[in-house]
Formats: sequence, structure tokens, C-alpha cells
Amino acid sequence: ELSVPATRDPAGLIQGQDASRLQSLVPLRHERMGVSAFTFYRGSAIVQAADLAATPATGIEVQLCGDAHLSNFGLYGSPERRLVFDVNDFDETLPGPFEWDVKRLAASLVLAGRDLDHPEDDNRQAVLGAVQAYREAAARFAGARYIDAWYATIDVDELQELLQEGGKKGKAARRTQAMLDKARSKDSLRALRKLAVEEDGRYRIKSEPPNIVPVSDLAADVHPDDTRQLIGALFRQYEESLPDSRAVLLRRYRLVDFALKVVGVGSVGTRCWMALFEGRDRDDPMFLQIKEAGPSVLEAHLAPSCYDHSGQRVVEGQRLMQSTSDILLGWTRGTAGGHDYYVRQMWDMKGSADVESFTPKELRRYAKACGRTLAHAHCRTGSASAISGYLGDDDTFDRAIAAFAVAYADLAEADYAAFKSAVS
Repeated sequence: ELSVPATRDPAGLIQGQDASRLQSLVPLRHERMGVSAFTFYRGSAIVQAADLAATPATGIEVQLCGDAHLSNFGLYGSPERRLVFDVNDFDETLPGPFEWDVKRLAASLVLAGRDLDHPEDDNRQAVLGAVQAYREAAARFAGARYIDAWYATIDVDELQELLQEGGKKGKAARRTQAMLDKARSKDSLRALRKLAVEEDGRYRIKSEPPNIVPVSDLAADVHPDDTRQLIGALFRQYEESLPDSRAVLLRRYRLVDFALKVVGVGSVGTRCWMALFEGRDRDDPMFLQIKEAGPSVLEAHLAPSCYDHSGQRVVEGQRLMQSTSDILLGWTRGTAGGHDYYVRQMWDMKGSADVESFTPKELRRYAKACGRTLAHAHCRTGSASAISGYLGDDDTFDRAIAAFAVAYADLAEADYAAFKSAVS
């Protein structure tokens, strides 16, 4: 059941986050969150964290994503260059009760369906499918050897089976194949063509304000630490966070250019950078993303992270939850402003579903893939037997979460209206 304090102030929580953001980008954050109730929900994990803290908890802890809405699942390339499907956002990761992630995913399905004008029963069916897939996957992992559960992945073949329900032809098959093809084509050479320009025989990151601003064009509200130190000391610290084998690879590349880059919805206004490196020659580029990491929104309600460095918290949480992770994941910290960052590759076979155009049937299929994936992430770090034992083998939990999701979607829509009014 959904029960929230009468004194809750969602707009105030978001405004509190704004205070630590780059002030020139705060209006853009509000604009992106203001598109719909669904985009508002994507950017307001801090609000739901406070609401979930007021609900009863199972006491069964796992490594939480902390922001497990359906747009935070996607494709990426494994070190073996295979496409895998997994959770792909860990800014808020922290140990906590497993059902918090399930509830966030469930409410996002209802809000996404409403945004697409799907019938309400179809939205509820999407939630039921996701939670059933979660429950059944947890039962399978409870009966598996620990190491087999750890190695489990959703690869391309299994994802196609889930999204197409066995069909090899038709619209769903074509759209799935297009998503996979697009992800395979996203590499550093394609990023170079899209994100860089050639000047005087050298590549530079192109200027596309406010989304991409080269370091030479930065506004005055960016702390000097974020310009000078990131280019120098921060990369040395990042290298130290990598295993020796990965640091050897990094040292073979030379930094060419650096820029501030706006990403996502809720992350807008945080200090997020992109760096262009050159390897053997100009046809051997590499792009890295250096993203600010603050305390998880869950830390106000759960035990604080065991890591003093928020970037390390994100990286270690990602390694725990994902079946396989980016080989260049690392972290670093500024010296003057003290901002923490995590580092990862950009455009490394990354892809996502076109959620904004899903049919009700496609949303249900994708929901099942997300539910199955979330269960695997949780069972890697928590007790699959405890989770499965709690959920049981009938649909009681499924129906309870579906009812919660509908109620929370109603609340999120009211919060969205209050947010729009506050922005005005």
C-alpha cells in the first residue's frame, strides 16, 4: 500500500538538488523534466526515495540500482565484444531492500504507458509481466549454483526471443533488429564523425551549446578545478583506479580535447565531461565520459555508502550488478572543488529501446526483459533464496506491486503538476 507523509515537498527536494548543479544548466534540467509526467519521474529519484523510506520494508537487502526505471536498461558491448542487455545506470546505487527497485520499475511502466496513451489495463499488464518475470527469475537463481547465477546474462539471442516472443518476422522483429544494429554501429569512429570536427589537421570536439561546450568556451560558473584539474591531475587519479592491465591500455592514448556535455534528464546540471583521445593515429579515437558522482539519493534514508568516494560507489555498484562491465570503468576526484567523478567509455556499442514509440504489446515484452534483468542483478548481491522465498510461487506479490504502481503513478502525476507550477 502507498502511504506518504502529508508534509512531503517534491518540488522542494528537486530545488535542493538544483543548488549544487551548474546554475546555467538548471533551467535546461527543468525543461527536460517538464516534458511529461514520465520525464519528471525519470529525473526525480530523490522524491521516490523519500516516499519509499516511509513504507514497510522486507529487510531483504541487495545492491540497489536506486533508479531502476525502464529507460535505465539497455544494450552495451561486453569485453568479448558481444551485445548484452542489463541495467545501465548506477548513479544512485546503494545496498537496500530489493523491493525499492521493483517498485520504481513498476511505476515507470505505468507512467510510460500513460504517456503513450495506452489503455490502463495494458499498463497494469506490463507491470504484472515485469514482476512475474522478476519472481520467476529469482526462483531459478535460488536453485542455481552461485557461480552459475553470477555468470548469467541476457545476450542478443535471448533478448530477441523476449522482445519478439519467438516470432522471426513482423514489426517487432524489425524494430528489435534495428535496435541491435544501431548499438553495434555505435563505436568511437562513429562518435568521431558525430561529435568532432577537423581543424588544422587535428580533431576537436565540436561546440553545440548548451549540450556540448568545449573547455575553452566554458561559462564562469564552472569551478576552475573542473577545467584545469580534470585535464591533468584527475586523469592521473583515474589511471590509478584502474587495474594495471587497463592502465597500460589507457597510457597508449593521448588526450586531444575536452568538453562539458549535458546528459540525461535528472543528471542535467551535474558536471559531466567528455574527453577525446587519440591512439595509434587519427583513425584510432577513443571517447571517455567523466561524470560527477554525488551521494546517492538513498543515503538520506539507508545506511551511508561504505565508500568515501562517490565515484567508487558508482563503479563498485555497477560491477556488482552487471553481468559484465566496461573495462575502463574507474573513478577520480577534483582537488579544489572536491567533486567526485566516475569514468567510462562513450558510445561503446551502447543502445536503448525506443520507449517513446512502444505499442502496448512491445511495452509488455520489454517489461519482462527488464524484470528478468533486475532479478539477476539483485540475486548476484543478495540472497536469491530469501527473495524467492518471500515472493512465493503465486501472483500475490505481482498484484500487490501492480496496485502500488498505479497508485504511485497517480502521485507522480500530481507531483509533476506541482513541479510545473513551481517552475512557473
